[in-house]
Amino acid sequence: MGIEEKINADVKASMLAKNAKRLEAVRAIKAAILLLKTSPEGLTEESASKAIQKEYKKRKETAEIYLLQNRADLAEDELSQALVMEEYLPKQLSEEELKTIIKNTIRELGATTSADMGKVMGAANKVIAGRADGKLVSQLVKELLG
Repeated sequence: MGIEEKINADVKASMLAKNAKRLEAVRAIKAAILLLKTSPEGLTEESASKAIQKEYKKRKETAEIYLLQNRADLAEDELSQALVMEEYLPKQLSEEELKTIIKNTIRELGATTSADMGKVMGAANKVIAGRADGKLVSQLVKELLG
């Protein structure tokens, strides 16, 4: 079953279960996938994963803003949607797994200074492929090069 069929089935299941919060999150994913289908890039598993990752990140960032504004009620809605979206993302790498990948990339490229950060980030992101937050990857690269 492809991602589109899975999303459609989950929309239907959420409607039948009358789970409004889950339905809202799954519909947001469905909207992102429909946009991908009409884009020149087209719908692939990789592009769908990137779109879901983007929607997930939006929800997390919005929740942070709401928390800063003392709006825990709105932040809770965003975080519940993010949790639903997380189910559709590839398993995230642990910090130790990330460090191992980054160390190997640094060794392969022969990077020694923070000036090599761009090269390391580019090569590491190809291996990581959406299985980790970009901020964490950047932080670890800085730490390991510095």
